[in-house]
Amino acid sequence: MTDSTIPPPQVWPTLRATDARALIRFLSEAFGFVPTAVHGDGDVIHHAELRWPLGGGIMLGSVRDAPGDPWNLKPGTFGAYVVADDIEALHARAAAAGAEIIREPAMTDYGSHDFAARDPEGNLWSFGTYRGEPQ
Repeated sequence: MTDSTIPPPQVWPTLRATDARALIRFLSEAFGFVPTAVHGDGDVIHHAELRWPLGGGIMLGSVRDAPGDPWNLKPGTFGAYVVADDIEALHARAAAAGAEIIREPAMTDYGSHDFAARDPEGNLWSFGTYRGEPQ
């Protein structure tokens, strides 16, 4: 039996942030991620899930100074490619929200229309229309 409310298995990249609450707000405003779970107290986020409207999403949390923490990822070292439909509108939204645009919208030699930006934590986000090669 399959529960139709649970999405199929996907890749969920993870990252840490020095100010996770601010990063969640930014990723929602600038890029359109949708927060679906935010667990934490005060400024500390233990676990957050942000869905991407076309499927999948990311998970993030506050940076921790805990010896032996296997998820002790340095903030600002994350990078992701995200499939998007309307690159020009998303670029305008990201720029208006203060994203650092590091590559303006352009066509690639493999047929993707894309652009790249950095969030306030320094993470690299590339958005494009390329959906991958057929299986």
